[in-house]
Amino acid sequence: MGVEPPARTTAAAGRVGLEPARLRAWRGFIEAHAHVLGHLSRELDEEEALPLTWYDVLVQLSEAEAHRLRMHDLAARVLVSQSGLTRLVDRMEDAGLVERVRCAEDGRGLNAQLTPAGLETLRRTYPTHLRGVRTWFADLLTDEEADVLAVALDRIAQHARPPAGPEGTGPTDGR
Repeated sequence: MGVEPPARTTAAAGRVGLEPARLRAWRGFIEAHAHVLGHLSRELDEEEALPLTWYDVLVQLSEAEAHRLRMHDLAARVLVSQSGLTRLVDRMEDAGLVERVRCAEDGRGLNAQLTPAGLETLRRTYPTHLRGVRTWFADLLTDEEADVLAVALDRIAQHARPPAGPEGTGPTDGR
């Protein structure tokens, strides 16, 4: 038999510098994130035949000015690599939900543009997604918990977000 790794306890975690409450918060965040996204993905796929990643692209484009974003900005918003987004947009373009258009500002870059069919798909699938967000997340929080969680997660996201602009991979619009 091989050597057993040491048992992971909150006491052991405290010895390496992570307090028990922070360890619980971290593990809770990771587990909740995985399970909630799994439920949301499954519901959209089973009820609407739409992958969650596609839904996310549709939301990001619908919220953008003129329903379009530069490809690298969209990649940062949906948290996928540039090459992963290219393949994703290829499939969505084949389905008629988005289209690529030349960037009017410089003519070199490409924007992803929401099509009327993409907007209609978003409108049709939104109730399913919203129901899932309520069921698996929002309705489980009190108003006070939602406020505290929003502040904490905003701070964490802001700290972890890549720098904006050409040097970083983050959006250039200050997001």
